[in-house]
Amino acid sequence: MDRWLDLFLNHITVEKGLSPNTVAGYGGDLQEMLGYFGKHGVSSWEAVSREDIVSYLESVSGRLSHRSKARRLAALRAFFKYLERTGKMSGSPAALVRFPKFNPGLPKTLTGREVDALLAAPAAGTPLGQRDRAMLELLYATGLRVSELADLQLDQVHLEAGYLVARGKGDKERPVPMGEPAGEALQIYLRDGRRRLLKDGRSREVFLNRRAVKLTRQGIWKIIKQYALKSGIRQNLTPHVLRHSFATHLLENGADLRSLQAMLGHADISTTQIYTHVAKKRLKEVHLKFHPRP
Repeated sequence: MDRWLDLFLNHITVEKGLSPNTVAGYGGDLQEMLGYFGKHGVSSWEAVSREDIVSYLESVSGRLSHRSKARRLAALRAFFKYLERTGKMSGSPAALVRFPKFNPGLPKTLTGREVDALLAAPAAGTPLGQRDRAMLELLYATGLRVSELADLQLDQVHLEAGYLVARGKGDKERPVPMGEPAGEALQIYLRDGRRRLLKDGRSREVFLNRRAVKLTRQGIWKIIKQYALKSGIRQNLTPHVLRHSFATHLLENGADLRSLQAMLGHADISTTQIYTHVAKKRLKEVHLKFHPRP
C-alpha cells in the first residue's frame, strides 16, 4: 500500500506542482488513514470501501474539526483518482462520500490599536528585535503567508522600488508592494540586525534565527505569540490573523477586490470575497455604535 502512496506524492509534487507543505499534508493525512484501514483488516487500497471511509471519518469526529475531516476526504479522493488513472482501480469508493457540512465563520482580525501595539512591541536596538519588527511589519503590510515569509530570499526583496516578489502555492510568483514603514523596518534589519545575526556565515534567506540559519514557520508562529502576549492581545494571534487583518483593512479603506486578490495570491476571487463580509460586518458595528438613530 505504501508504494502507491509514494508514487502519488511524487506525482502531485512533480506534475501538479504542489508546494512541499501541501504534499506533506496530503502524505500525513493518507498515512493516518492507511494505519486506520490496516488496523481494521483492509490490506490494500483496492479493498477500501465507502463504508470504511465513513467509519474512519466517524472515528475522528471527536478530535478533528469539520475542516480537517474535509481535507482528509479531499486527499483520499485525489489519491483514488490517481489510482483510477493509472489503472490500479476501476472506481473510487470516496466519490460517493459527502463532504462534512460546516460554517467556517468570518476571519479573525486585529483592530488598528492592536496592530499599533503589536508593531511597537519588538526592541528596536537588538538584532532579534529588528528582525521581529521587520517580520511583523511585512506580514501586516503585504499579507504574506507564513511559509512565504519563512522562504523569503534576498533576491526577492526590492527595497528601492518598494516591493517584494512572493513565491506562493505552486511556486507562482507575484509582486507585492510593502509600503514605507515595512520597507524602513526591513532596511534597518538587513543593514544591521541580519548582518549581526549572520556573523561570518552565508544564507540567502532574509529571516534568520540565533544560529544564523533560516527561521522555520514554527519559529515565526512562536515569535508572534510572544509579542501578542507582550502587547496585550487576548485573541489567539497567528500569522494568518495578520494576513486577514491586512486584507480587511485594505478593503475598509477603499481597495478593490481584484487588486486584493492579486496581492494575496488567490487563484479564485471567491476566496477573496469573504473579506467583503468582514468589512460589511465592521461597518454595521460602527453604524450601530455611532449613528444617532440606529
